[in-house]
Amino acid sequence: MTSTTGKSQMAPWRIEGCTVDDAVALGRNNGAAFWEQPIWRIMWPQDKTREYMIEQLTKRIPMRLLLERDTMRHQKAVDAETGALLGYARWQLPEGSKVAPGTGGPEWADAQVPDVSDDQRKAFQELEDSSWWEPREDMGELDSKNEAIQDRLLAERPYIKLDYLAVHPENKGRGIATALVKSGMREAERLGIPIFIFAFRSARGIYVRLGCKEVERLIQDDTAFGGSGDYGAYFMVYEVASGVTG
Repeated sequence: MTSTTGKSQMAPWRIEGCTVDDAVALGRNNGAAFWEQPIWRIMWPQDKTREYMIEQLTKRIPMRLLLERDTMRHQKAVDAETGALLGYARWQLPEGSKVAPGTGGPEWADAQVPDVSDDQRKAFQELEDSSWWEPREDMGELDSKNEAIQDRLLAERPYIKLDYLAVHPENKGRGIATALVKSGMREAERLGIPIFIFAFRSARGIYVRLGCKEVERLIQDDTAFGGSGDYGAYFMVYEVASGVTG
């Protein structure tokens, strides 16, 4: 498995592919990261704590890693000295670019999660089924408007979609999110396929600094659901030269 190394003032890290063995670390990382998003917190009943939701998310992660293996790609940032997981990114290849030309194998193979046996998959499905996962149903109108814009833009041409980006709050400010996004950008440039990003306000600055352009935005009033009133979604694109380069 190949990896790339980045450095900050604190510690170096590596960017690697993920396996189902990362589920517990990913649950802690992703749950803590998304708990920082106000829109994510208000999705759940007030009696559900961060720790409880991290437990439930962790039960679901193995199957999340195994879904749509032909197009989904997963990478983690790990501390080069301790191996601790520091951040995570999930990408989706366009349907027409999931197979490497000339080889018949998967494109971006080192970011494809290794498959598991039927027995393991069954156990992971049972684990997911045991989780409590009941977000509020009355907030669907917020998501549906964002999804309509996203679907319209994605239908215009093939994109590699940045589907998920999460860095634990304890690791923010070290350049880890930037390194994860740059890793995907290198693949996009190699394949000659632009990147599409549905960003929240908290990460928008990262994408702008890396050369992404905002193509549309939607600011919605979420006060009726307990929000601050300015729930923002930013739809961004990273352009690359056309054609496979590597």
